[in-house]
Amino acid sequence: MIKSWKTKVGDWIVVAICCVLIFICLVPLLNVLARSLSSTYYLNRNEVLLWPKGLNFDAYTNVLRDAKYTYSLGYTAVLTVVCTIISMTMTILCAFPLIFDKLRGRKVINAIIVLTMYFSAGTIPHYLMMKNLNMLNTVWVLIIPNCLSVFNMIIMRSFFFGIPDSLREAAEIDGAGPFRMLIQIYLPLSTSVMATLALFYAVGRWNGFSDALMYVKKEELYPIQLLLYNILQNTTAIEIGTQEGFFDPGVGETMKMATVMFATVPILLIYPWLQRYFVTGVTIGAVKG
Repeated sequence: MIKSWKTKVGDWIVVAICCVLIFICLVPLLNVLARSLSSTYYLNRNEVLLWPKGLNFDAYTNVLRDAKYTYSLGYTAVLTVVCTIISMTMTILCAFPLIFDKLRGRKVINAIIVLTMYFSAGTIPHYLMMKNLNMLNTVWVLIIPNCLSVFNMIIMRSFFFGIPDSLREAAEIDGAGPFRMLIQIYLPLSTSVMATLALFYAVGRWNGFSDALMYVKKEELYPIQLLLYNILQNTTAIEIGTQEGFFDPGVGETMKMATVMFATVPILLIYPWLQRYFVTGVTIGAVKG
C-alpha cells in the first residue's frame, strides 16, 4: 500500500514530536552524567550543561572504592528481586481465584480488596502496627507491607478474564485442577502482563525510600535511594565528607551526580529487556477452530 504525501507528512510530524519528547526526557539524565564527569572547577562556575568539562572519573572511582555504596547497591538489587518475586506471587494468587464465578463471596472479597485502594489508616497507625509486629529495623518491613498492589492485582485479574473460557473448560474436562490450570495455561499466556507488573514492582522498590526512612535506622538496611537521599540532604562538600565518610570532600558535587547515576542506570537497563513483552499479543491464536 502506497502512502499519500499527506500521510507521509503526518508520519514525519509524529516522528519529530517523539524525537523532541525523547530529547526532553534525556536532558536531565545527560546533565547529571556530564556533571558527574566534570571537574569541580567548571561545576563551581556553572559551565557544565550537557557535555562534561575537565573530564575525570574521580567520583566514580570514589564510589566504587567506598564499600558502603557497593554494599548498598548489591543489597538493593537483591531486595528488589526478592520483593518483585514475592509481590508477583501474591498478585497472581490473589487475582486467579477471583475469576471463578463459583467462588463463594467473590463480590464481597472484591469489594473489600478495592476498598483498601481508597482508604488508609495513615502513617502513625502504620508505624505503630510495624512496631507491635516487631518489624522495625528489619528487612521484612521493606518487603511485607508493600508486597501486594491492589491496582496491579486488578490489572492481572482483568488479563485473566480476557483469556478465553474455552481453554479453562477444556482443562476442566481433562481433569485439571485450578493449580494445574494456573501453571500450564494462564501463566504461559500472561508473560506480557507479568513482565509489565514485575517492572512496576521492581521500579517501585528500587526507587522507594520513604518506608526505609520511617521504619529503618540501621545503616546496613538502607536501600540505595535512602543513601542517596541522605547525601542530597547535605548542602556542602564538607558535610558530605564528614557525615558520609568520603576521603576527598572537594568532589562533593560530582559525588552526588555519580551516586545518582549509580542509582538510576541499573533500573533503566531492565526496561529495554522487558519492552518486547509489552507489545506481544499472547492470546492470538490460542483457540483454534
